[in-house]
Amino acid sequence: MATSTPSTTDHARITLRRFERMRPDRSRAARRPRATDLPPGPRWPGLVQSIALTRFRHRFVPALRRRYGDVFTISIVPEDQQVVFFHRPEHVREIFAGDPEVFHAGKGNAILGPVMGEHSLLLVDSSQHKRARRLLMPAFNGHALRGYEDLVSGLAKSEVGSWAHGAEVRALDRMNALTLEVILQVVFGVTDEARLAELRPLVNKTVDIHPIVFLGWGIPQLQRLGPWKRTVDNQVELDRVIFTEIAERRRATDLEHRTDVLSQLLRVRDEEGAGLGDEELRDQLVTLLLAGHETTATALAWALHELGKDPAAQARARAAAIEGDADHLEAVLKESMRLHPVIPMVVRQLRAPATVGGVDLPAGVTVAASILLAHADPEQHRDPEAFRPERFADGEVATNTWIPFGGGVRRCLGAGFSLMEGVAVLREVLTTHELGLPEGEAAKEHPRVRNITSVPDRGARVVVRRLGA
Repeated sequence: MATSTPSTTDHARITLRRFERMRPDRSRAARRPRATDLPPGPRWPGLVQSIALTRFRHRFVPALRRRYGDVFTISIVPEDQQVVFFHRPEHVREIFAGDPEVFHAGKGNAILGPVMGEHSLLLVDSSQHKRARRLLMPAFNGHALRGYEDLVSGLAKSEVGSWAHGAEVRALDRMNALTLEVILQVVFGVTDEARLAELRPLVNKTVDIHPIVFLGWGIPQLQRLGPWKRTVDNQVELDRVIFTEIAERRRATDLEHRTDVLSQLLRVRDEEGAGLGDEELRDQLVTLLLAGHETTATALAWALHELGKDPAAQARARAAAIEGDADHLEAVLKESMRLHPVIPMVVRQLRAPATVGGVDLPAGVTVAASILLAHADPEQHRDPEAFRPERFADGEVATNTWIPFGGGVRRCLGAGFSLMEGVAVLREVLTTHELGLPEGEAAKEHPRVRNITSVPDRGARVVVRRLGA
């Protein structure tokens, strides 16, 4: 596989070519299955349903379940793609265990293609996915995670140590800043402050994208206008910095001794002895960045909000942090992710007819395992609106009822990294600070959609007081 580094003048061309290649295939809309062949659902225009799904998902999806039952269909732009929603554990199991040659995750995630790129682990299927996962897996196994933990803890200690006694902190902002540093230093291996200063604003602009911008990625005319043009321009600049970092890292004389993810990926070889090319490296790094930055930050922000709201839960978590009980801290993070899903669903596109939940579905349909519905199902989670980390220790949470990382052969490769990072951050926060909420804040915090994630609308504000102060 080629490993030549693009020249400076090629960066914009590479980015624009990626946007062109990864544009959704609008020709499929003409051969979409008939509505009568699918479970019932709203008959609104696809654009209206898309806006409802991207902007108002927390009300829209539960309302559809109440109206149509456990299985229903929606239609979304830009391809008039029909998505059939499931959430019962037995149905989720069928989706995750489905033949990967039929249940294609990459096609279902195509809306992310212009930014993540054609080589992204989230966008490839079949043999390409097996190869990519095999090459990336050593950087996320147990041994590698233990090697990252000290650096993560050090960054968390630095962040938490900067919080002033009695200050009101926007947890979402601080967790985003912290997890960005973790990604840049642990995954990218960047420690030079000048390069970090270049990357931070570019990454933040990539993450902080309005859902409408996502919907417009498949329309070339929009890419010359307003927020769509700014998104493309930002991608060009981000690509330039990433390719520059890759080129410099290839020339590093200490590559064999570096433990960051990028350095490890530069050393891996497939069965034929080929390494990862620059564009493939770029795509995997951006995927890890987008999949592992804001998602973990948001889960942590919600966790701090819930602990600030519940003194008893906070006291139990602090005792766990002091005693080194990582399992309970992990349960706190998992319960935060259950109660406040960051990602709404896991999707697969059918490349051949298949049956899910007793429903015969034609090729071309996308099936969605709804995280929103699965995590809030009172049949699976007793008292689902309550924050009870203990449910994860008590064996209450059955398989396929908690699915923030997906499942099957496509389960998120970075799940272990995310949980390790979350536990390390909670430990630092809880052993140094007591958390509270500003007066009246508990009832005001609601989810808001930002890009494809759901974040605390008011930033999960907490009041922090140093222990012993």
